[in-house]
Amino acid sequence: MPLAMVRPGQSANIKRVTGKEEVKRHLENLGFVEGQSVSVVSELSGNLIINVKGSRVALDKNMASRIIM
Repeated sequence: MPLAMVRPGQSANIKRVTGKEEVKRHLENLGFVEGQSVSVVSELSGNLIINVKGSRVALDKNMASRIIM
């Protein structure tokens, strides 16, 4: 299931990150790596605010759909 489908207040572990190497590297630099636990803080029109490694990160629906839970 993509991260874009996780509802606010829920937590999940990342299984893999898909996309081009450049996109995968960017998401990895933000803390989205395999096995990392993330939680969705809020959602608005498909765009998400994610809590990852103690930081809040905003992702659009397209980027969030590349992260598989």
